Amino acid sequence: MRKFLGAVAAVMLWGCGGQSSGPVGTQDAARAADGLELTQEAGGVSGRFTQEGVEARFSSKQVEQGVYRVEVRQNGMTLTGLVDAVNGVSSLDGFAEESGQGTQMLDGDRALLSGLYAALNEQLPAGDAATAEAKYLRRAVGLWAQHPTTVELQRTVMGEQGRGYTMLCSYAKCNGSWTGSCGGVYNWYSYAKHDCQHGGFDATINQQIAQLGDHTTCSGDEYYLSGSTWLCGEPDHWSRPKVMGICFGRCGGGCGGDTQYTLDATNHDGCVRNGHALASAYCDDQFASASDDELYAPNCY
Repeated sequence: MRKFLGAVAAVMLWGCGGQSSGPVGTQDAARAADGLELTQEAGGVSGRFTQEGVEARFSSKQVEQGVYRVEVRQNGMTLTGLVDAVNGVSSLDGFAEESGQGTQMLDGDRALLSGLYAALNEQLPAGDAATAEAKYLRRAVGLWAQHPTTVELQRTVMGEQGRGYTMLCSYAKCNGSWTGSCGGVYNWYSYAKHDCQHGGFDATINQQIAQLGDHTTCSGDEYYLSGSTWLCGEPDHWSRPKVMGICFGRCGGGCGGDTQYTLDATNHDGCVRNGHALASAYCDDQFASASDDELYAPNCY
């Protein structure tokens, strides 16, 4: 699930809270404190993250065996998740702190959450080496960082392997890296597909043949095959072009701290990398289908 927002460089468009308007010196002092403060203890993880003077506070703790409560407060918005890892059921919600009413995820909210997600990936152990509280915090933040404006924040996410999500680990060879014995060896997965106005909402038309895994990049973009030549960029609703890039088919923004390669995450990538932006309403159904993959699918390596 992608694309990873350029969180540091992103222009902040505020969802619930307004833009800071304090004196320049105050703002500079706030920006100097940008970064992640993380506290881990038995049964929980908490902390704060500041980006360009805007703060997010977060926590994740086990409330009963195998059940974790995740909370993120940012931009005047509270995001909550009750993640039942045993039964594969999550209750997610988001509301405006001042009124308690429902709200929407906007660009500034996603940018701040993307920055938090990247910081968590840097500081927390990768994959299953992280504690359960840290893992589900990271996964929930990664999911919220990609949440479209047009999808309600209050929803239930249910996951079950073979029904809720389908693993594609075998297509991400050599731990997803295009190096060593895997250099130049292709392992295509057909098809990354989505439905939209192009092709009369026929998902069999809007398809890409994707090389899953973390392969190569050109200025942060990917490559697609045009005839016999690899070109930098993203084809706009071509019919079944071959594509490869950064962590295609992997849950989370960019290359996150977990390594779940799934069918629904591949289809979400195939939507946002094929003529649509991350928050495009045309990709809402792919995002919703991939949500349980993000939260519950096991790591491939």
